[in-house]
Formats: sequence, C-alpha cells, structure tokens
Amino acid sequence: MKKSMYKITAIFAILFLASACEKEFLETYPTTAVSTNDVLLSTQNAIAALNGIHRNLYTQSGTVQGHAGEGCNNMFRDLIGEDIIYPLANGSTGFVGLMRWQTHRNVNDATLAYMYRFYYRIISNANVLINGIEKVPGPQADKDMIKGQALAYRGWSHFQLVQLWGERYDGSRTNSQLGVPILLENTLVGQPRATVEEVYTQINKDLDEAITLLAGYNRTGSAAKSNINVNVAQGFKARVALTQQKWADAAAAAAAARAGVSLMSNAQYTTGFNDITNPEWMWGSRQISDHNTFFWSYFAYMSANFNSTVIRTQPRAINANLWNALSDTDVRKKVWDRTGANVPIPPGGARVPFQNQKFLAASASLSTGDVPLMRAAEMYLIEAEAKAHLGDAPGARQALFTLMSNRDPMYVLSTNSGQALLDEIWFHRRVELWGEGVRFTDLKRLNQPLNRNGISNQLLVMVAITDVPAGDKQWQWLFHQDELNANPAIVQNPL
Repeated sequence: MKKSMYKITAIFAILFLASACEKEFLETYPTTAVSTNDVLLSTQNAIAALNGIHRNLYTQSGTVQGHAGEGCNNMFRDLIGEDIIYPLANGSTGFVGLMRWQTHRNVNDATLAYMYRFYYRIISNANVLINGIEKVPGPQADKDMIKGQALAYRGWSHFQLVQLWGERYDGSRTNSQLGVPILLENTLVGQPRATVEEVYTQINKDLDEAITLLAGYNRTGSAAKSNINVNVAQGFKARVALTQQKWADAAAAAAAARAGVSLMSNAQYTTGFNDITNPEWMWGSRQISDHNTFFWSYFAYMSANFNSTVIRTQPRAINANLWNALSDTDVRKKVWDRTGANVPIPPGGARVPFQNQKFLAASASLSTGDVPLMRAAEMYLIEAEAKAHLGDAPGARQALFTLMSNRDPMYVLSTNSGQALLDEIWFHRRVELWGEGVRFTDLKRLNQPLNRNGISNQLLVMVAITDVPAGDKQWQWLFHQDELNANPAIVQNPL
C-alpha cells in the first residue's frame, strides 16, 4: 500500500480526461456539443469548449449522487472541519465518512477518486485550449480571453489538488515535500509527483499569465459570472499567496480582485445564496431552470428546502459556538435559525437547533440554484488577515471593518492587535464562508489542529473523531488505488 500511489492518480485521471474530451469536455452551456477534433477549428468552437468547463463545475461529475461539481467539493472540504453539524442520530448519514476523517484516507473510496479526477479533468480540458488556441483562426481578443481563462482554470485546479494531497506549504522554507503531478501536456504516461514548491511555482506562472491575458476582457450575458475575468484571476492569486504566507502579495491581490465589486445588502444576504446576479458574487456557476440536476446537486445536500432524503432527515446546522458568538445585530445570524422553527423545510422535514437556511434551492421540487464560488467578502477577509500577519493592524482593522459594518450596523472598528486580531478575522471567516469550502484548507494552511470539543449540538456518534493534531499525516489525502494501479511513478502519502 506504500508504493507508487500517485501513478494511478496521473494515469487514471488522464485516461478519464482523454475520454472526457470526446463528450463531457465539449458540452457547452447550455446544451450543445462539438467533437474534440472540432474544438480548435475556430474561436467560436473553442469558446463552446470553454463553456463546457464552466458547466462541469455544477453538473454530475462522478458515480455517486453528490458528486456534483465544485459546490459539492466545497461541502466535502467543510465536512472535514468542525462547523457543519449533522444534528440527528437517526437521520441520513450521507458523506459522514468525511466528518469521520475516513473518506480521504480510504484508497478505495469513490469520493476520493472523484475529487482527484474532477480537477485533473479540468486541467486536461484546459490544456487543449492553452496549447492549441494560438493556431486557431479568429480574433486575437477572443484567443486571449480563451487562453486566459484556461490558464486560470489550470492554475486553480492544481492549487485545489496540492492543498489536499500535498503537505502544507511552509513559507519559512523551500517546500521540497511531495505535492501532485503537474500536467501541462495531455499524456497517457503516468507523471511523478512534483514538489510542493514546484507546483506552486507553476500555479503562479499560470495565474500571472492569465491576469495579463484577461486584462481587457469584459464579461457579458446572463451567464457572465460563470466566466473567469481578471478580478477572479486576482482572487485566485490572493488565495494562493495567503496559503504561501506571502502576506503582502495576498493583500495586494485581494484588493485588486475586489476592485469595482460591491458588497451585498442585508436584504440580499437572506435570500438563499443562489443568485449569480448578486453584486457581491465575483465568480459562480449559473444554472438555468431547465437543467434540473435533481439529486446531483449542491442544493440537494446543502439547501434548507429541497425535498431530498438528506435534507428532510439530516438538515445541516452550524456549530452552535459560532452562532452563539455572533452579535444579535449581525445579519448573518439570520441565515441559521436557533430553533429551526422558521426554516422553509421541505414536506416532512425535520427541524433542529441552529438549522441552516443560508442556502435555498429553487423550490422543494427543484434543486437548481446558482453556486457561489468567489465573493468580495472573502477578498476583504484575505486582505485583513494578510495585513494582520504583516503587523499592519490599522490596515487589517479597516479591511475587516468595511466588511463587518456592512453585515452588522452596530459593529465598531476593532481595537484588537496581534493574535487577538487574527482570531477575530478567522472567526468572521468561518462564519462568512460557512459551506463554501474553506475550513479544512484553512486549518491545514495555518497548521492548526482539528478541535471539535465542546460543541453543544454535535453528536459524537456522527463525527466519531474530535481531535486531529496539527501536522498529523491525516491532513494529507491518500491517492486512490486506481491511480496507484495505473501510474507506477506515484508515491503514496503516509498511510
């Protein structure tokens, strides 16, 4: 079990991606498709292929219900943390293996294979465009837009992968620990794991080029925010720099990313986090109503109101400690209900304390909804954290105040500094981005332990595990057995 686990990773992913190029990669928004050979015949065909990547972010991508794109991936990462609660012992236990720290450490688990495959599929599809678009007839502006978005996707996907399968990035040293394979050319030859440092170097190279190419691109149309523009690419840079502890770069990229983007109103905050036209959303998946994905949907698992077994019998709740610590004048307190009495549950649904109503599907019978992937609030929080690490307490307080004075009219400019200021920022990050996929990676990048002790609405029978020390081998995801079998060049993480 300790031999070349990565090999299967690269080969398995590439084989999957090669077959995906026949159909799935080329599925366009909303319904049409073109063949692989036709992708690079014109910029219009290449745009159709790019739209296929956009669509892959919210559609069925695996063999299990819930393997439904980046929204569900966000849920998976948060389930490994301590802030999403399964409150009922007799309710659905779907994906409870993630809570129990079993799924990502089981080499035969379907969700483990799905997550790895999902990002390498995007990388492989992006490579077709990156490596071929310059020879395609069509306007140069279109080529720059297509290549810029493809590069952003490739950088983002490698970033998602290395955060999970690699050891954490340590900004105080050269990171020679093993990361993930870097895929820049589509090949069926299994690739070895690059070092974490090499992966981040490539990520930044891709994102820097993407930012340059996307500088003149303006998104239009009803699905505009499904596309990656220069603000989103800067947002990726901010996330990466924060993880690398490059604080000045993170603060600058976050400020650039949110430029021209306004925060949502308090009224908009309580409408269900399902509408890409929300002014605060920088990037998201636009889903049209005739593309109902039923139980293959983020909202089939994380909404308050869709009529699925999961939602009826195991409604999601927030860590009670987080909710109790919120000011009563903070609008965010309203997106969870202390008793569950006012939540718009599906027919026959359970009501529980601290029940989620942040995310709402279109209706009890329609699981559609736009999926948030990047919001301006995150950029303010990155800027605040980065400046706090730099010792710029006034700058950090101001960035946090801009966000928090919007969320809570009674919030006053923080007087905290040092560790207390960081703790305040991290608290608001946990609340603000609940269900949006950052908790596990935040704990890992900060080298903090998992600590689920003292959560009043948590059931030990559900989580099974309350403590994982910082730096433990369990913070690294294992490579799936299929990947090991297919790629002899892979080295497995510690079992």
